Amino acid sequence: MDIGVLSPGQMGSGISHRLLSRGARVVTCVEGRSERTRMLARQAGVEQAPDLETLVDSVDLVISVIAPAQAEKLARDVAGAVRSTGRRIVFAECNAIAPDTVRGIARELTDAGAGVVDGSIIGPPPTESRATRIYVSGPSTDALERLNDFGLDVRPVGAAIGSASALKMSYAAVTKGTVALATQLLVTAQRNDVYEVLIEELSDSVPQLLALMRRRLPVMPVKAHRWVGEMEEIAQTFADAGLPGGTFEGIADLYRWVGEHPLADETPETRDADRGMDAVIELLADPEKAARALLGEGRDSAPEGGDPLGEGRDSAPEGGDPLGEERDSAPEGGDPLGEERDSAPEGGDSIEG
Repeated sequence: MDIGVLSPGQMGSGISHRLLSRGARVVTCVEGRSERTRMLARQAGVEQAPDLETLVDSVDLVISVIAPAQAEKLARDVAGAVRSTGRRIVFAECNAIAPDTVRGIARELTDAGAGVVDGSIIGPPPTESRATRIYVSGPSTDALERLNDFGLDVRPVGAAIGSASALKMSYAAVTKGTVALATQLLVTAQRNDVYEVLIEELSDSVPQLLALMRRRLPVMPVKAHRWVGEMEEIAQTFADAGLPGGTFEGIADLYRWVGEHPLADETPETRDADRGMDAVIELLADPEKAARALLGEGRDSAPEGGDPLGEGRDSAPEGGDPLGEERDSAPEGGDPLGEERDSAPEGGDSIEG
């Protein structure tokens, strides 16, 4: 089976690696992509086409796994490539975007002559021992369901374009929404000098919630900038359903704020895997201290237990892990807040879901 994956970021490279290991041919196009994405594509062993027209002309299926804010532009570009080549591909829209956004993309691709499947990726990138779940919907989902034979876990959820994306938006509202709420309340407590008291109370009254916070929060800053668009899509989804969307517009603002923080300058490969939630919150609450630490200053002021910005920045394998750090750290049976333990993943999410 000949499959195009756009783009081979954290999730895309993980899916590509899985498909390749099961005998599929995988092609990507890294034209205009970051050096990190190019590196991930090389590590995954993905064939690289020089442009979208060449890619579209050589595959049967294109899987779109990209940052939500870039999904519509990519779809337009692929539609243009379909028109110029005359190739009748199936386009799988697997990004974290609102159902109405997906329906607009489907119209664009259908008018160009492509088939369209609505897809929803839930969970971190696949590994040798774990398949990534992709829920799919649309008039014909056969092209995606065939990927069950290539190591993925594809599950149909209906015949309507938009159903799979509605599932994704609802699920991501729980996972990333909970992380955002925890971040906001903990930074507020830190800035009001009641952080330790709050942690003690959470430990006594809701220890399971505190444990989830400790797992999820440390990986969030490096992903925050790409979650902004996703939160805006969730807000649109709620508004389209006749519900207030303002909560997730606020969460988008929270992730935008984190995305401008010095901690967000790291990458999933270079962040300190030993930096826990307490250190992350301390640094989020004091951007100037974080900036000094990132520049190698103020290291004597690090919280007990090590450098908050982490001498572990260079501890990742050379070139980084294309399948994502901490992917084996979830409890057996899955982390209920659960994706993107790496995620980021461009495309997708670790709290990838």
